[in-house]
Amino acid sequence: MKVLVTGGAGFIGSSFIRYVLRNREDIEIVNFDKLTYAGNLRNLEEVSTDPRYAFVRGDIAEPDHVGAVFQQHHPEVVVNFAAETHVDRSIEDTTPFLRTNVAGTQCLLEQSRRSGITKFIQISTDEVYGSLGTQGAFREDTPLDPSSPYSASKASADIWTLSYFKTFGFPALVTRCSNNYGPFQFPEKLIPVLVTNAMEGRMLPIYGDGLNVREWIFADEHSRAVLMALDLGRAGEVYNIGSGHEKTNLEVVREVLRIMGKPESLIQFVKDRPGHDRRYAIDCSKIQREWGWQSAVGFGAGLAETIAWYQSRQDWIQGIKDASYLSYYDRMYTRRDETLSRLNR
Repeated sequence: MKVLVTGGAGFIGSSFIRYVLRNREDIEIVNFDKLTYAGNLRNLEEVSTDPRYAFVRGDIAEPDHVGAVFQQHHPEVVVNFAAETHVDRSIEDTTPFLRTNVAGTQCLLEQSRRSGITKFIQISTDEVYGSLGTQGAFREDTPLDPSSPYSASKASADIWTLSYFKTFGFPALVTRCSNNYGPFQFPEKLIPVLVTNAMEGRMLPIYGDGLNVREWIFADEHSRAVLMALDLGRAGEVYNIGSGHEKTNLEVVREVLRIMGKPESLIQFVKDRPGHDRRYAIDCSKIQREWGWQSAVGFGAGLAETIAWYQSRQDWIQGIKDASYLSYYDRMYTRRDETLSRLNR
């Protein structure tokens, strides 16, 4: 089976490629990636010489690029990881999110439909559901209520994907996952920011009061679930992927500091971002029932493995933290209008 993986040089896409090539000898991978700031071919060094792997640089929002990779490689399945993914960046500039996440997904869907693709998996996020109260969890039939331009663009892409099934009978499905963490994650998301800052003795910025809740899943676990979707997922369906590991941001930062042996005085509260959802939690009983899914990596074990990876990969970190990254970090945290308080307990 030949699988076109879009966005395969990013964090989650590269995790999926590495996982598949380690575990499935019957699958070939074509990685199609634009190589934006978050795309890094160093994430795929371990598979770069594998004869079952090929890389093509291109933009999913450019029909000529998409048509060319289909014509050259003739994939049977498409797994669409390609996306602009960071909420803060979507607040700064919405345009790339509309172009890549919405127009790019439609471009892929149309080429895939014309090419007779046998399965199209749209990789989405629990953020499309909006914010939860203190109880309950998102089900696949929870109404979509996105809060940010990022989540609105992903919700739109989901609807486009399902519309191709309803209108054309196209074999597409959607997976929605909770927050991912693990090796190779670009340090704009919470855990790699915390870990790399702690390694450098810098303050660890936490939005608002730190009590926003997220459900955390180790990236290889997500990859395993997507591979199950490739084998077992039914066209026209939505599948939630989760771990059950809910943590407040304060719990996450304290666990990072505990594992790293750093003081909690490094925690710094900064002004909250607009539209910051309070809580996410995933009900993944559907894939438990239909696929036999169970999460196997505890949060503490996965976090310790993640921290150890970053501590051993200073070269990778330094290659990421260039001038553009430092400018972005300064805008997001250092220059916020007010510092609310500092936790010293």
